[in-house]
Amino acid sequence: MAQTLSEQILSHAAGYAVNAGDVVTVGVDLVMMHDSLSPSIIKVLHEELAADRVWDAERVAVVIDHVAPASNIQTAEKQSDLRRWVRTQGITNLFDVGRGISHQVLVEEGLARPGMVIVGSDSHSTAYGCVGAFGTGMGTTDIALAAATGRTWMRVPETVLVRATGAFRPGVSAKDLGLRAARILRADGATYAAVEWHGVDFLSIGDRMTLATLSIEVGGKAGLIPPTGKAAADLPVPGWLGVQAGAGYARSVDIDLERLEPQISAPHYVDNVTDLSELGRVAVDVVYLGTCTNGRYEDMAAAAQILKGRRLAPGMRMMVVPASSEGLRQASDDGTLSTLLAAGATVGTPGCGACIGRHMGVLAPDEVCLFTGNRNFRGRMGSPQANIYLASPEVAAATALTGYITHPQEVM
Repeated sequence: MAQTLSEQILSHAAGYAVNAGDVVTVGVDLVMMHDSLSPSIIKVLHEELAADRVWDAERVAVVIDHVAPASNIQTAEKQSDLRRWVRTQGITNLFDVGRGISHQVLVEEGLARPGMVIVGSDSHSTAYGCVGAFGTGMGTTDIALAAATGRTWMRVPETVLVRATGAFRPGVSAKDLGLRAARILRADGATYAAVEWHGVDFLSIGDRMTLATLSIEVGGKAGLIPPTGKAAADLPVPGWLGVQAGAGYARSVDIDLERLEPQISAPHYVDNVTDLSELGRVAVDVVYLGTCTNGRYEDMAAAAQILKGRRLAPGMRMMVVPASSEGLRQASDDGTLSTLLAAGATVGTPGCGACIGRHMGVLAPDEVCLFTGNRNFRGRMGSPQANIYLASPEVAAATALTGYITHPQEVM
């Protein structure tokens, strides 16, 4: 019987064939813990589960990315305690302040690979689907249990298929595809389902991560892109993993990329999406380029291509927070970084930045932000009275030049 990607991966992890709706206990290949939730995970691990050590120190990754660097004394103390705990556990995969966002870093480090089951203490752990892994976010207790035993349980999800056809027009990119899918499916359209993205073999691994991270914004348990195409040529894809004709999908959505224009998610819901041409003129105070969804080197490069030789609009602020130190290095090596700085952008420490509204660029009341991230809930990036619009890096750069939400073709 043909299986979806999720069914294949969870069958392999369980040791027998499983189908959507089955409740299974599976082995976990990797557990990711980040700085914000690690203190509570460690407490559950030791006090409630009475586990002195994690099950496998080489298959637990700890990343300090959510408030990096520490914004106050209390946060600094917790991060210091976390580093001490990592040393006592013998965990080798610690990625400290400045290395970057957990999902981007684990992919860069080769720790996330096709066919793996990866659980993380962050909802955007669906990101690992960019390389064909089953990645999913879990809460404190479930992550503690996985770290203690190397196993977890779940219901095998149904799968929603998003099928793209054609190619992007100038000024349109993977972020627009992801937002268009959210517009069609709505925030609950794939609740506890896996989202499979087909027709995107031409995308880079980074652009695939954009789609994988946005899968949670339609309720997805996981978001997977088949590990095929040029960008996946060097990935260690197991022979048993691949798209199977006849696999059962709960729902299918078709998106014609030839007809797609820049999509804008307006306050205060991710699925409140409209075509940019229908939005009207929206003045913006700050453009923020970053996060696990669109803070990679290629996102900075796309913005720099538009900004090159120009300056930000009067009164405009532009924050650039790279997703990883590797992306920052690439941007420095080829002049992308100097182009952004020459245009007037400010560059922050690689990490999550202001995505959760705790530091490094939080918003004041009544400010309007054009954000390349994944969430625009009220209060997400600071004041509940601020307004957040989600868009692509290309739209972000164009907006930074004009002072209002702008189609890239208007300035290119």
